[in-house]
Amino acid sequence: MVLPLGDMQPTRITPFVTYALIALNVVMYVVQVDRGDQFTMALAATPWEITHNEDIDEPIVPRWNVVRDRDPQDPFGERIPANAAPAVIPHAPSPIPIWLTLFTSMFLHGSLMHLAGNMLYLWIVGDNVEEVLGRGRYILVYLACGLGGALAQIAAAPNSLIPTLGASGAIAGIMGAYVVWFPHNQIRVLVFRFITVMPAVIVIGGWIVLQIYLGSQAFGKIGESGGVAYLAHVGGAAVGIAFALYFYPRAQYVKAMDDHLRGWQTSPYQGD
Repeated sequence: MVLPLGDMQPTRITPFVTYALIALNVVMYVVQVDRGDQFTMALAATPWEITHNEDIDEPIVPRWNVVRDRDPQDPFGERIPANAAPAVIPHAPSPIPIWLTLFTSMFLHGSLMHLAGNMLYLWIVGDNVEEVLGRGRYILVYLACGLGGALAQIAAAPNSLIPTLGASGAIAGIMGAYVVWFPHNQIRVLVFRFITVMPAVIVIGGWIVLQIYLGSQAFGKIGESGGVAYLAHVGGAAVGIAFALYFYPRAQYVKAMDDHLRGWQTSPYQGD
């Protein structure tokens, strides 16, 4: 087991946007726990709803839980109450236009561990990326990465009735930008019971490669059941890497400024 704990690269800013994103995700999870499944399902992004621009406003049983061979163009099965069978997907009416769930779903999580893992990665890499992009660009890139991740998952299974949620796509994008800009940054990691440091290209780059592999292995079954949305991770990371390449000169300038200021602060000489 390899668990990242933090990076060794300080920033010159207070990452207010990163703090705000973490706080918003935590608050939304508390609301989810308080309001229950109906609230979560109403704001999660369901591929079938997005591709058909139609809200599924009641619990359903997918046809593949009723008959062996399903028609991908007609994925609905018998509609029954939510408490009648364990196979029911507890859809609920959405209070917003369906396309907006592509964004609201970024701030929902399926469990406390899901939330904790995502927020840990955002805490580690978010401040450095925010420093490079500035607050406004950082918010836009974060949302674009989340959108790219959601669309990648939907494109792989456009008729899936399984709701998708989580900040993983957005955070994968921020991680992708981080590893392009700071491949040699040292990250503290917990390896089984020992703490050591590894370069970002190993910790984060290895994670992205693993998502690509796992996504390829699960490709034929995407959208048939819940679980990890690997293609959302891959799609988000791809968008983040694209932004990182576009803003690469800006990142080089910020790194040069950081190195210059750190060198000045540690200099043994004082001018008069």
